[in-house]
Amino acid sequence: MRLAVHHRTKYTFREPVVHALQRLHLTPKSTSGQTVVEWNMRYTGAHEELHYDDHNMNTTVLIAVDPGVHEVVIECEGIVDTADNAGVIGRHAGHLPRWHFLSQTKLTKPGPKMKALAQQLARNEDSTLDTLHSLCSAVLEEMEYQTGETDAETRAEDALAAGKGVCQDHAHVFIGIARHLGIPARYVSGYLMMDERVEQEASHAWAEAYVDDLGWVGFDISNKICPDERYIRVATGRDYGEAAPITGIQLGGMSDSLTVELAVENRGASQSQSQGANGQAQAQSQQSQSQG
Repeated sequence: MRLAVHHRTKYTFREPVVHALQRLHLTPKSTSGQTVVEWNMRYTGAHEELHYDDHNMNTTVLIAVDPGVHEVVIECEGIVDTADNAGVIGRHAGHLPRWHFLSQTKLTKPGPKMKALAQQLARNEDSTLDTLHSLCSAVLEEMEYQTGETDAETRAEDALAAGKGVCQDHAHVFIGIARHLGIPARYVSGYLMMDERVEQEASHAWAEAYVDDLGWVGFDISNKICPDERYIRVATGRDYGEAAPITGIQLGGMSDSLTVELAVENRGASQSQSQGANGQAQAQSQQSQSQG
């Protein structure tokens, strides 16, 4: 599938900004299941300072806000070809060892509720994959998807205790319990094209866990599915803090409003799929001619 993305974030300030830096994880990479055809970034009221790959191998852009501005706009758009690999990303790669993703963070650390749920599941040593699918179902059963009940600082244990949360909370609970069971797990931020619509509410979050013989496998707990061709991976990390689309520091210019516009559109078959279909059609045509 060929997906076209347009993501626009606008900040307005009551007072002029004195100084501000923002770290952006908004640029996807070509990896298993996706190929970036083109990707462009534009800024109004800010300029790029640095472009690098961080310790999680995420493409990271550091921008500085222009002093005195009352408005900052960050826009990215591009085209990504995707394929359905049943959520399988494959072998471990990057700067960090696999065991790094066994360590908990403040946001994923299990408390009594998470430990009790982990004990109910127990790890199936014969099939880690079955354990993870059961975990995915259990988290969604215990936590209703509901907006407005949590924020970026909500801990997994607190969200599970409340029984409410969004995709970020589902991912954190899943990750924390998977690690508690001895399974490496990480957080993923990216885009999901919801069926029957182009305009999306926000960027999406899910989890990946490491399975022997398969490698990293994705689990979208909120939608109870392994990511397919409707998903675009952008950044990964031990939790939301490491993979967040935009984070930063600011001096002066108290934020007055934040608006986000996101569109993800299906542009049809990817180039490789089209070439494959054309090749098959040409072969059938040649066969028909030779038989005639």
